Amino acid sequence: MGTNGSTMLEPLRQGLPPIDPSAVSNAASVALPARYEAVRGARQFTRSTLTEWQLDDRFDDVALVVSELVTNALRHALPADTVRDDAAPVRLHLMRWSSRLVCAVRDPSQESPVSREEEAYEDFSAECGRGLFLVESFADSWGWHPLAGTLGGKVVWALFRLA
Repeated sequence: MGTNGSTMLEPLRQGLPPIDPSAVSNAASVALPARYEAVRGARQFTRSTLTEWQLDDRFDDVALVVSELVTNALRHALPADTVRDDAAPVRLHLMRWSSRLVCAVRDPSQESPVSREEEAYEDFSAECGRGLFLVESFADSWGWHPLAGTLGGKVVWALFRLA
């Protein structure tokens, strides 16, 4: 599997319907700095990519999910001192097949994303966990997988079915 993105797709395939990575018709990715302005950059990247792929009509839902996934990665997956660094430890991947679009965010943490229900016992549950509730509401499915090997960390993905 020599196609660009195959390494990224390998862990995704476990949680998605059977997909041949070589059948990806479009793929794009961007490295994001460990700063909250990265969310705006991720939205702009998503807009330009979806426009190029003639999927403008899906922008609102996809951008909302991308914003939540990137925000979660910045807020929960990075060590506290990373946010002041200019490194780009978070990466957004957009992958398109004829009938589905996947947005995936890779970060350096092995910790599982925590949904609202799991945080219900914590004082800040009203704020935290809402992002994954929104992802669940707007995407057709979502999940996450730890990444093995040199990449390390995890990938959190959301799938959108295309008409």
